[in-house]
Amino acid sequence: MNADKVLDAKGIACPMPIVRTKKAIEELQSGQILEVQTTDKGSQNDLTGWANSTGHQLIESAEENGIYTFWIKKK
Repeated sequence: MNADKVLDAKGIACPMPIVRTKKAIEELQSGQILEVQTTDKGSQNDLTGWANSTGHQLIESAEENGIYTFWIKKK
């Protein structure tokens, strides 16, 4: 999937992936896609919940070799 911006949040623990995601998505225009890469297993629930509570759309998520990737469309 093509993203307008990629956020590398690998190697950092909660709550920092959410904090950095919030900051990164503020730099995008409505409708653009942010790709977030993290190694924090808790981010599966955290980023899904954050997207739902803020109105952004979690388009897709995937896990490969311990790296969790999320594609979030800005509202």
